[in-house]
Amino acid sequence: MNWNFLGTNWHLFGDLAAVAFLTLLVSATGVFFHIRRLRSRTALPISEGVGARKAVLTKVRKGEPLSPQEYEFADRVIADHRSPLAFCIPVAIFSLGCFYVLGSLEQLHGITPSERTFIGVIPMLGSLNVTAQTLRIAKLKKRLPVSVAR
Repeated sequence: MNWNFLGTNWHLFGDLAAVAFLTLLVSATGVFFHIRRLRSRTALPISEGVGARKAVLTKVRKGEPLSPQEYEFADRVIADHRSPLAFCIPVAIFSLGCFYVLGSLEQLHGITPSERTFIGVIPMLGSLNVTAQTLRIAKLKKRLPVSVAR
């Protein structure tokens, strides 16, 4: 879209696409460091089981008693989701969708956009779901018991 305002030639969607791309690069760097930190830790024995994360978080959500191993695992999972680097994942997905939509709109040069232009909205909506799930798990910190009898 050509915005000719006060004698300047503005390319609004192109500039916004560049900002979205820079946001994507910064958040992808955050995702890299977050994943590297998660992979460098030693795995707990309880985390090797299939569905262990869901089972332990369900126990925390329902207020059921936890074993010491389950408590340590739940504390680690909740701490991982409360980390600011954990929110780089949905930001990266959202900025990728923004980059696609805004870049497509810039390439159209004012022509009516098609459905293909707005395919980038799908990852944007998906990132909102990822953010909601991360916040839902992060809020479990209040429900985690203060201590567990060993």
